[in-house]
Amino acid sequence: MKTLKEAKVGQTVKVVKLHGEGAVKRRIMDMGITKSVEIYIRKVAPLGDPIEVTVRGYELSLRKADAEMVEIE
Repeated sequence: MKTLKEAKVGQTVKVVKLHGEGAVKRRIMDMGITKSVEIYIRKVAPLGDPIEVTVRGYELSLRKADAEMVEIE
């Protein structure tokens, strides 16, 4: 299982599954990260947190903890 946290800058990945429970999972889905959506990894901060991505045409910054809950292929 590969997560969004492990993706490299410049990659475009596809979401396979969302992990997590309740409000956390709902918040990730509200940001537009749902099953089979494509995510482009734009930047990663020097210390690895946050990760800047492009989802559905807009930029989004995700914490490492949230990025770990997104399974990709």
